[in-house]
Amino acid sequence: MNNQSAMHPGVKLRHIRAFLEIAAEGGLSSVARAQGITQPALSRTLAELETLLGQAMFLRQGRRMVLTEAGTLFRRHAMAAMQALEAAARAVKPGGSGVLRIGVLPSVATRFLPQVMLRFRELHPAILLAAETGPHFHLMRLLRDGAVDMVVGRLPGSSEMAGLRFDHLYEDGVILVARADHPLRDRPAPEALAASPLVLPPATALIRPAVTDYLSAHGLSGLRPAFETVSLALGRGLCLGSDAMWFISHGVVIHELERGELVELPTGARFLSGAIGMTRRQAISVSGLSEFEEIARELARDKA
Repeated sequence: MNNQSAMHPGVKLRHIRAFLEIAAEGGLSSVARAQGITQPALSRTLAELETLLGQAMFLRQGRRMVLTEAGTLFRRHAMAAMQALEAAARAVKPGGSGVLRIGVLPSVATRFLPQVMLRFRELHPAILLAAETGPHFHLMRLLRDGAVDMVVGRLPGSSEMAGLRFDHLYEDGVILVARADHPLRDRPAPEALAASPLVLPPATALIRPAVTDYLSAHGLSGLRPAFETVSLALGRGLCLGSDAMWFISHGVVIHELERGELVELPTGARFLSGAIGMTRRQAISVSGLSEFEEIARELARDKA
């Protein structure tokens, strides 16, 4: 039996945690503040880890800390190891309780995901469902850093899928909406858009490229939006309080459409749609995750 270990016995959890947090933040100062220690103390912890591993983990570029090739490789394995330790701790916790952390994009936040969460709660009351909302880039960063176990929403771009897995659930359209009594609701969409304040998804939103393509195809590429948001509360308020028209995922405004507060204006563009599903890291074992996925698939089949 080979008792030799590649890991130096001096490497401690505090080294690993500090390394992962620095990698996530890209610098020392914010991590030091969050940990309640001085920046020199955090720098010494990192230096200890690099000495014990015999490799530089970061390149210093001004105030930025950029992972080296060795640092990138170590980060991937260190994250998996920390996730396994967290899973082990939850597994032996009395009562079998735990926390399942879900990143929630706006397209599923109004109806679909609440249904999934309520069904999951009925079957697994001991597991806390902690939902994290925010823009796509923020949630994907949390997913890669292990701060959430899954992100539910639109299919990420192909460049973002390395080391991740996407499980398709259903298709959701991107639609153009306005208040029910909008004076131009019966005009062709391009004509109405040219004469109304425009609300677009932010440039970082997954649905923005499709909307931009639609506007370009109808000679409206120079149309400057008045507002940018995917927030239901804000977008709804802007539309109900003005003649604004809003491009947004159907799932975000489904209740407003059913209540007749907002109406959909036909665009005739079939490409304004996309896949909704669950994105997770390929190697992860978290209590309740597979059960959550199965409930989501079941409800998606019912929805279809």
